[in-house]
Amino acid sequence: MYLFMLSPLIFVVWLSFFKDAILYFPPSGYTLSWYHKAVTDSAFVNGFITSLQVAIIASLCGVTLGVAASLGIIRYAFKGSNVINTLLLSPLLVPGIVAGVAIYLAYLQVENILDMDVVGTYGGLVLAHICLTIPWTVRLVSASMHGLDPSIVEAARNLGASPRIAFWRITLPMLRPAIVAASLFSFVVSFENLELSLSLVGPGRTTLPIAIMQYLEFNLDPTIAAVSAIQILLLGIVMLVTDRFVKLSQVV
Repeated sequence: MYLFMLSPLIFVVWLSFFKDAILYFPPSGYTLSWYHKAVTDSAFVNGFITSLQVAIIASLCGVTLGVAASLGIIRYAFKGSNVINTLLLSPLLVPGIVAGVAIYLAYLQVENILDMDVVGTYGGLVLAHICLTIPWTVRLVSASMHGLDPSIVEAARNLGASPRIAFWRITLPMLRPAIVAASLFSFVVSFENLELSLSLVGPGRTTLPIAIMQYLEFNLDPTIAAVSAIQILLLGIVMLVTDRFVKLSQVV
């Protein structure tokens, strides 16, 4: 079963070493030249930098807002909290291309009202990715909070801890696995996103998935496989480093 699930990744990495520009089996030889082309191509390099910056900012902001929303919904139940929770999770149910078009149209309305550029700006792209990452945080942190024992926090309060101290020293450490997992998922979802970014990037600025799509319009050589293999390696390293400090199996 594991071999079946990993077979697409195995074939992509294998293809990245093919010597021939036109893919066919069996290959005439193997080479590392496609990796050199991938890391020296300005479109891929700039796209990688933009995707990395957007993913980091979106993850930090999305996780912060998502944790605050989860605390408000779970710990401080109020009238309409279920509606807000459903609203925050609804982006997970909306197809990415539909969400991208909807945000694009909303940005156009904002431009007409405020008389300022939003579509194609860096801030507009980051804001859209923040909206993309919040549902993952709300889902993971809310599930983790349901499993927490509230008597631990109550004991800290009875011993004289203020609400702020109880949150920083009790609640937050217990939520650390869920927060780290939410940060990881948010980073991956933002970094690999294509549908949402497609209609929001501006001239001269593109993300790595869009750079790959544009390259495929005119080329079909193993360079894309090399770029994908590099992404697999980097994301794998991020997951291994994260799991080294927080066991993802606790919350995933």
